[in-house]
Amino acid sequence: MKIDILTLFPNMFEGFLNESIIKRAIEKKCVFIRVIDFREYSTLPHNQVDDTPYGGGAGMVLRCEPLVAAIEDIKTKDSKVFLMCPQGKVYEEKMALDLAQCKHLILVCGHYEGFDERIYSFVDGSISLGDFVLTGGEIPAMAITDSIVRLLPGVIKEESFLEESFMEDSLDYPVYTKPAEFRGLKVPEVLLSGNHQKIKEWKELMKKENTKKKRSDLLK
Repeated sequence: MKIDILTLFPNMFEGFLNESIIKRAIEKKCVFIRVIDFREYSTLPHNQVDDTPYGGGAGMVLRCEPLVAAIEDIKTKDSKVFLMCPQGKVYEEKMALDLAQCKHLILVCGHYEGFDERIYSFVDGSISLGDFVLTGGEIPAMAITDSIVRLLPGVIKEESFLEESFMEDSLDYPVYTKPAEFRGLKVPEVLLSGNHQKIKEWKELMKKENTKKKRSDLLK
C-alpha cells in the first residue's frame, strides 16, 4: 500500500514515521509513506497557498490551485483522496478496514480557516476525527494512517486486531497481566483456571458487559 500525505508542515511527521510499528511496517515494505509539502506547488510569490475569504470573515483560506496541482500530480487510477476536515465523516474502525484495502491513499491536511469549497470537487471525500477542531489536519492524518497501517498484512499478528474493540460493534474484553493480585485487586479466577472453554465464555460475556458499561451507544 502507498500513502501520500499533503501538508504544509512535513517536519511534524518525522517522529511518527521513525518510531514503533509504523517504522517497522515501512522497513518491512508493508507500506510506503511519503510526506509532501504542497507549498511547492504554489505559483505565487513566496509560495503562497492561502488568501483572504471572499465576502469577508476571519482567517485565511487554502487556495485551490496548489492543492489541486499536487493531487493531480500524484494521483493515479488507483488513488483515493480524502481531506482532513472537522466537517467530514466521523472516522471509525469500519472506515479503517475499508481504506486498508486501497492501493493508494492520499490524505490532505487542512490548515488555517479551511479549504476553498471548490477543492471538494477534486477529492473522494473528507474525514473528521470527531466533533472538535484542531489547528490542522496533521494529527488526524497520523491517526488515520496509524489505524490503517496496523491492519495491513505482515504488520502485526492478525489475531491481535480481529477481536479488538469496534470490530463487532462492541468493546474488547478487559485484560490483565502479572501479578495476580495488586493492592487487593485480583485477576478474575477464571483467567487463572486453565479452562479454555470457560475463559472463552468469560471473554464473550465481558465484551457485552464492558460495552454496556462504557459505550452503551454501540449496542444494537
